[in-house]
Amino acid sequence: QVQLVESGGGVVQPGGSLRLSCVLSGSAFASYAMGWHRQAPGNQRELVATIFNDGTTNYVDSVKGRFSISRDNSKNTLYLQMNSLKPEDTAFYYCTRNWVSQPTTPRYWGQGTQVIVSS
Repeated sequence: QVQLVESGGGVVQPGGSLRLSCVLSGSAFASYAMGWHRQAPGNQRELVATIFNDGTTNYVDSVKGRFSISRDNSKNTLYLQMNSLKPEDTAFYYCTRNWVSQPTTPRYWGQGTQVIVSS
Protein backbone atom coordinates (compact mmCIF):
# COMPACT_ATOMS: atom_id res chain seq x y z
CA GLN A 1 0.00 0.00 0.00
CA VAL A 2 1.46 3.30 -1.09
CA GLN A 3 1.37 5.97 1.59
CA LEU A 4 2.57 9.57 1.69
CA VAL A 5 2.81 11.35 5.03
CA GLU A 6 3.49 15.08 5.20
CA SER A 7 4.75 16.99 8.20
CA GLY A 8 6.23 20.36 9.06
CA GLY A 9 3.26 22.65 8.64
CA GLY A 10 2.32 25.26 11.19
CA VAL A 11 1.78 28.94 11.86
CA VAL A 12 4.49 31.39 10.85
CA GLN A 13 4.74 35.15 10.54
CA PRO A 14 5.13 36.82 7.15
CA GLY A 15 8.75 36.68 6.07
CA GLY A 16 9.35 33.51 8.02
CA SER A 17 10.35 30.03 6.88
CA LEU A 18 9.05 26.49 7.12
CA ARG A 19 10.33 23.17 5.87
CA LEU A 20 7.80 20.56 4.84
CA SER A 21 8.67 16.88 4.66
CA CYS A 22 6.91 13.99 2.98
CA VAL A 23 7.81 10.34 3.55
CA LEU A 24 6.81 7.77 0.94
CA SER A 25 6.26 4.13 1.90
CA GLY A 26 5.05 1.09 -0.03
CA SER A 27 6.67 2.20 -3.26
CA ALA A 28 10.03 2.79 -4.81
CA PHE A 29 10.98 6.45 -4.48
CA ALA A 30 13.96 7.28 -6.64
CA SER A 31 12.29 6.26 -9.89
CA TYR A 32 9.41 8.70 -9.66
CA ALA A 33 8.84 12.38 -10.06
CA MET A 34 7.40 13.91 -6.89
CA GLY A 35 5.41 17.06 -6.38
CA TRP A 36 4.01 19.55 -3.91
CA HIS A 37 0.53 21.01 -4.42
CA ARG A 38 -1.47 23.41 -2.29
CA GLN A 39 -5.06 24.42 -1.81
CA ALA A 40 -6.23 27.55 -0.06
CA PRO A 41 -9.81 27.94 1.21
CA GLY A 42 -12.11 28.72 -1.69
CA ASN A 43 -9.39 28.13 -4.26
CA GLN A 44 -8.58 25.31 -6.61
CA ARG A 45 -5.65 23.07 -5.86
CA GLU A 46 -2.51 24.24 -7.61
CA LEU A 47 0.84 22.71 -8.39
CA VAL A 48 3.63 24.40 -6.45
CA ALA A 49 6.73 22.45 -7.45
CA THR A 50 7.87 19.23 -9.09
CA ILE A 51 11.15 17.36 -8.83
CA PHE A 52 11.88 14.71 -11.43
CA ASN A 53 13.86 11.55 -10.91
CA ASP A 54 16.93 13.19 -12.45
CA GLY A 55 16.74 16.08 -9.98
CA THR A 56 15.29 18.62 -12.40
CA THR A 57 12.86 21.00 -10.73
CA ASN A 58 9.94 23.18 -11.79
CA TYR A 59 8.11 25.86 -9.80
CA VAL A 60 4.98 27.92 -10.15
CA ASP A 61 5.93 31.54 -10.79
CA SER A 62 4.53 32.77 -7.48
CA VAL A 63 7.09 30.79 -5.44
CA LYS A 64 10.18 31.02 -7.64
CA GLY A 65 13.14 32.29 -5.66
CA ARG A 66 11.40 31.62 -2.32
CA PHE A 67 10.64 27.88 -2.30
CA SER A 68 12.98 24.99 -2.95
CA ILE A 69 11.96 21.39 -3.59
CA SER A 70 14.44 18.61 -2.90
CA ARG A 71 14.53 14.89 -2.31
CA ASP A 72 16.59 12.40 -0.32
CA ASN A 73 16.32 9.09 -2.12
CA SER A 74 18.10 7.25 0.71
CA LYS A 75 15.30 8.29 3.09
CA ASN A 76 12.35 8.12 0.66
CA THR A 77 11.69 11.71 1.66
CA LEU A 78 10.59 14.78 -0.25
CA TYR A 79 11.12 18.30 1.09
CA LEU A 80 9.81 21.78 0.45
CA GLN A 81 11.85 24.61 1.93
CA MET A 82 9.68 27.71 2.07
CA ASN A 83 11.32 31.08 2.73
CA SER A 84 10.02 34.64 2.72
CA LEU A 85 6.53 33.35 3.33
CA LYS A 86 3.57 35.56 2.47
CA PRO A 87 -0.04 35.47 3.72
CA GLU A 88 -1.07 34.26 0.28
CA ASP A 89 1.01 31.11 0.84
CA THR A 90 -1.54 30.04 3.46
CA ALA A 91 -2.98 26.70 2.35
CA PHE A 92 -3.01 22.98 2.86
CA TYR A 93 0.09 21.51 1.23
CA TYR A 94 0.00 18.04 -0.31
CA CYS A 95 2.82 15.90 -1.64
CA THR A 96 2.36 13.54 -4.54
CA ARG A 97 4.06 10.60 -6.15
CA ASN A 98 3.55 10.92 -9.86
CA TRP A 99 3.01 8.44 -12.65
CA VAL A 100 6.22 7.06 -14.14
CA SER A 101 4.74 7.37 -17.65
CA GLN A 102 3.35 10.85 -16.99
CA PRO A 103 5.79 12.40 -14.55
CA THR A 104 3.85 15.65 -14.19
CA THR A 105 0.62 13.87 -13.22
CA PRO A 106 -0.02 12.80 -9.60
CA ARG A 107 -0.80 9.16 -8.94
CA TYR A 108 -0.86 9.17 -5.13
CA TRP A 109 -1.60 11.98 -2.66
CA GLY A 110 -0.75 12.58 0.97
CA GLN A 111 -3.28 13.77 3.51
CA GLY A 112 -1.89 17.29 3.62
CA THR A 113 -0.29 19.59 6.15
CA GLN A 114 -1.57 23.07 6.92
CA VAL A 115 0.53 26.19 6.57
CA ILE A 116 -0.77 29.46 7.98
CA VAL A 117 1.14 32.68 7.37
CA SER A 118 -0.18 35.37 9.63
CA SER A 119 1.00 38.12 11.93
